[in-house]
Amino acid sequence: MDSTTQSVSFDEADTRDAEMHSAIDEWIDDLVGAVDEARASEEFQDWLDMQQRFHDYSYRNTLLIKRQCPEATKVAGYRTWQEEFDRHVKEGESAIWIWAPIVTTRCPECENAPSYHEQIGCEYDETPPEEWSEGLVGFKPASVFDVSQTEGEPLPELETAATGETGDLLGRLFDIADAVGVSVRVVPDEVWGHGNADGVCTWPDGQDQQPVVEVRDRPDRAAIAGTLVHEYAHALLHSGELDVSERAKREVEAEAVAYIVGRHCGLDMSGSAFYLAAWDSDSADAIRDRLKRISKTAMMLLRYLGD
Repeated sequence: MDSTTQSVSFDEADTRDAEMHSAIDEWIDDLVGAVDEARASEEFQDWLDMQQRFHDYSYRNTLLIKRQCPEATKVAGYRTWQEEFDRHVKEGESAIWIWAPIVTTRCPECENAPSYHEQIGCEYDETPPEEWSEGLVGFKPASVFDVSQTEGEPLPELETAATGETGDLLGRLFDIADAVGVSVRVVPDEVWGHGNADGVCTWPDGQDQQPVVEVRDRPDRAAIAGTLVHEYAHALLHSGELDVSERAKREVEAEAVAYIVGRHCGLDMSGSAFYLAAWDSDSADAIRDRLKRISKTAMMLLRYLGD
C-alpha cells in the first residue's frame, strides 16, 4: 500500500476549492484500492482468522464482563487460550464469570432436558427421548479470562495508527476544538477507560449538547493527531446517530476523513486501509456512497486548520 508523507498545499485562492476536490477524489481512489489490497493481505487474513475464533457474547454477558473487568478486550476460556492461541492464564488471575448456554436434547412439549422432564412429570410420550432434537435448556456459570490476564504467543495485530512527523499539527488540532464545537481531553494511558479504543466522541449531556472528544495519550504524536481528526469527524457528522447497525458506516466516514486530512498534512495514513477493512466488508462501497459527506467534512477541517 502506497501512502504519501509529503504535505500538500493549495496556493491560488481562486483555484483552491477545485484543486482540493480533485486531490480528495484522487486520495479516495487510493484509499479504496488500499482497502481492497489490505483485505487480501496475509497480515489481514491472519488477524481475521484470530478474530473469528472468539465468541460473540450476548448483551448480558458483555455487561457481566465489563462489570468485572472494565478494560477487557478479548476473552476466552482457560483451555481455549491454551489450545487455540498457545497462551496461558497467568498465575493468580481471577476469572471473569459469565453465563454459558446448556444445549442438549429436550422435550418437544415442556422444552426441558430428559432428566428434568421426568422430574416435573411432563406427560409427553409421542417420541422417545433419544429422538428429541437439541435445544437450549438453561445456563450455567462459566469462567473466562481477558487477554491481559494471559501470556504466551502474541495475537496478530493490525497497525492502524497514523505515523510521521507532526510538526505543529497537534497543537493546531487542539486550537480548532472550539471551531469544531468540541471539548478535548487527553487521558493518560494508565487511567484510560475505553478498552482498546484510542479515542471516543460522546455527548454526555444529550445529543444536542457539545460533544466531548477523549483521546488516549501515547508517545506517538502522529497517532494522537490521526485519532483527533477521526473523532472530530464523528462530532461533525454523527450527532444523534446511535443506530448500532450503522456504526460501521460511521466509522468508515470518520476514518476516511482522517485519511484525507492526515494525508494532506503529510502523515502516513496507510494504516487507515486496515482500519476500514476490519470495520466493514463493504467499506470501499461505503466510501463511494458517502463521498460527498466525507469530502465536505475533510474540507471543513482543513479550512479550520488554515490549510
